[in-house]
Amino acid sequence: MHKLIVSLSCAACLAAASLHVSATENADAAFHKIYTQEWTWRQAQFRGEDDEDHSAGEPADHFPKVDAATQSMRERYWTGVLKQLDTIPTGQLHGDDPVNYAVYRYQIETLLADQHFRTWEMPFNSDTAFWSNPGFTARRPLRNAEGYRRYIALLNDIPRYFAEETVNMRAGLARGFSVPRVTLTGRDQSIADVADAKGDDNLFYTPFKHMPDSIPAAEQAALRAAGRRAIQQSVIPAYARLLDFMRNVYMKQARTTLAAEAMPDGKAFYQSQIREFTTLDMSPDAIHALGLKEVAKIHAQMEQAIRDSGFKGSFAEFLYYLRTDPKFYPKSADELLKDAAWIAKRVDGKIGQYIGRLPRQRFAIEPVPADLAPFYTGGRGGPGIYLVNTYDLPSRPLYSLTALTLHESSPGHALQMPLAAEHEGLPDFRRYTYISAYGEGWALYSERLGVEMGLYDTPYDRFGYLSYQMWRACRLVVDTGIHHLGWTREQARAFMRDNTALSEHEIDTEVDRYIAWPAQALSYYLGEMAIVDARAKAEKALGPKFDLRAFHDTVLSLGSVPLPVLQQRIDQFIADGGKSPYASSSK
Repeated sequence: MHKLIVSLSCAACLAAASLHVSATENADAAFHKIYTQEWTWRQAQFRGEDDEDHSAGEPADHFPKVDAATQSMRERYWTGVLKQLDTIPTGQLHGDDPVNYAVYRYQIETLLADQHFRTWEMPFNSDTAFWSNPGFTARRPLRNAEGYRRYIALLNDIPRYFAEETVNMRAGLARGFSVPRVTLTGRDQSIADVADAKGDDNLFYTPFKHMPDSIPAAEQAALRAAGRRAIQQSVIPAYARLLDFMRNVYMKQARTTLAAEAMPDGKAFYQSQIREFTTLDMSPDAIHALGLKEVAKIHAQMEQAIRDSGFKGSFAEFLYYLRTDPKFYPKSADELLKDAAWIAKRVDGKIGQYIGRLPRQRFAIEPVPADLAPFYTGGRGGPGIYLVNTYDLPSRPLYSLTALTLHESSPGHALQMPLAAEHEGLPDFRRYTYISAYGEGWALYSERLGVEMGLYDTPYDRFGYLSYQMWRACRLVVDTGIHHLGWTREQARAFMRDNTALSEHEIDTEVDRYIAWPAQALSYYLGEMAIVDARAKAEKALGPKFDLRAFHDTVLSLGSVPLPVLQQRIDQFIADGGKSPYASSSK
């Protein structure tokens, strides 16, 4: 297994050397050669990093190498790719390749920026962590004996993977590049849950509890025995060592500052993160000012929703009413899940009026796994799944559930991401990558579509929708406040408490997420604004020729792209008379 990783690294060096654009090659062919080689290399480099694998049918049998030498090699490789991209005469690209080039160049520049700032020395935040990746893998069904063998090999690779990540975290601590200490309380519990679980109760034994009948009984028994050995000899010791490091080293030595700008080369790092997550070159001050303006605008709309509800008190009193009246909260996890399913089904009945091409892949609605739920967001969606957090039910308001469901399921993440993956006309680097400003912008815009669909049935539902819009506008203020203006954690919590209807638990988990994940929170509202502005521009320019389904199909046909690319595509949509990208194929 380790030889395979080494050979891939050597192959990467050879591939980098061969990325030479011949003078006789046309621009399109030269560009295709560069991105095809790099994408194949990239898939091999990061095989096993997450629970989705687009390069092969079988699950990974190893985790990526993440040591410093490998990171340096990747930086050299992508530097070479960028130099090759500089040789492409972009004016000679045809068809979709000008867009492909813009998307691909942004990807490579972002990957290189992360290598430059050594973000791999801080391989987790309050939302996601490298030690959770194996846990998600353990929850996936395995189809055959080979899948189980590969899974067992993966388990046996956890000690090596965790050891490399631990070395990286030590290097980050040594230079003051770490997750802020204030956000770490309780984050060790998910590690302890694995380290302390013995035998068949361990999370990693999950795939062995229900094995396919196609595997003979004797082979099932042998695989279970091998799985138990891997858990006992590799998984539990690796998690125990990580737990000891986190509790006795990292959580004691992590920085006490909050701001990204307080870290080494912090101003440049934060600006780099802003560009990565928003795809824009806006300054923190400009984003902060925009956020304050949008907060004031949405606040006025929320005041109107309060009046519509018949409530006679102040804004603060209404928020207290929403946070404390039991009628606004589910009485059981089943009630929350069933309400989410009902909302999703209502969307099914309307979605065809708004989007022409829909994905083939459907999605399930499941609770967030119990070991992740205490620090997880209220919900999360993606290809095939909409996870609803049923932990701490008094913090899961039903008046926000419609907006949450539109964002995470359909027409949000569980529609957009599979639709991109099914778009065979796009290169893989556009089908299977995720740019936050586009993806989160579309999901937030999907909440807005709920107004047009008539899904916010009561003034409370509409207030919940507006509170979610306000939540994302507040992120522009809070993220820049923390990382640029020196806000304290309590300042951030107070701003969220005063302006949104989020529960105290949600406010705490969200603020810690913003502290530990600089600039990611900026992508949502800026992305939505780009789509809303593009739609308004198209409606004005096309007049009666504007077709909403054609507009949405155009936006969704792009895969995941930087916002300037989206804006350019809508300009072309207008120039083409508002035609759907699928108009010719539907004849």
